[in-house]
Amino acid sequence: MREIHVQQITDAVADLFQQANRVLPQDLTDCITCAALRETDALPHAIMGDLVDNLAAADKMHVPICQDTGMAVLFCDLGQDVHLTGGDFESAVNRGVAKAYKDGYLRLSVVGDPLRRVNTGDNTPAVIHLRLVPGEHISLTAAPKGFGSENMSALRMFTPSATVDEIEDYLVSAVRNAGSNPCPPMVLGIGIGGDFESCALLAKRALCRPVSVRNADPFYRDMEDRLLEKINALDIGPQGFGGKTTALSVAIETAPTHIAGLPVALNVGCHVTRHAHAVL
Repeated sequence: MREIHVQQITDAVADLFQQANRVLPQDLTDCITCAALRETDALPHAIMGDLVDNLAAADKMHVPICQDTGMAVLFCDLGQDVHLTGGDFESAVNRGVAKAYKDGYLRLSVVGDPLRRVNTGDNTPAVIHLRLVPGEHISLTAAPKGFGSENMSALRMFTPSATVDEIEDYLVSAVRNAGSNPCPPMVLGIGIGGDFESCALLAKRALCRPVSVRNADPFYRDMEDRLLEKINALDIGPQGFGGKTTALSVAIETAPTHIAGLPVALNVGCHVTRHAHAVL
């Protein structure tokens, strides 16, 4: 049994959300840079160049990449041989989020009630996804999520008779309908399987997969490739002005499902699909 004081969680969460808002994962930065080189028409090429320059400026000036610094989403894998001391886990996470957003001068974007919309003043509470896993470590992934892209997400409960082509058509149509709203080029997370809520969570987890990592199953890896090709053929392009790069990446995650169901979820991320990771 390993003891970990919850202050370590608070400190790590505070660091991770500031880091995630200021520096993209290197593989995503590289993907954006390569996409900029592929744009041959003047306008999309210039826009992609501006996006690359913005990433460099945020890093150099130590400021957020985007003005929407997101709702604080935290994925935590908690080792079952860890004993937390000094307080409770959820409070420790929310103290870290509040510290990150207030000390880091990040935009406070959370209201305490969905209809009586009063800002909480510190970007809490966080959305926490907690799993109990073997071991004596805590794995934390901070994934601040802006809502220009989140609002364009979609979920459909297909029946098992749906074909792969029908599922792909639905996903491509959802991106077409999103248009310029999610600030393309997009990063797309797709969940297939599970039930209503777990399918959406699969899609959210898919957004945190490095864009350089493909699905290990050749069947779904080929589906990722086809979807990326079809979506980029939509000519929505960078910021909706046309071009070759509507999406930077498509990631599919799957789970077992009921014999009578086939849930499919699309979680849309903008080109600033942020996440940062640490292990305690």
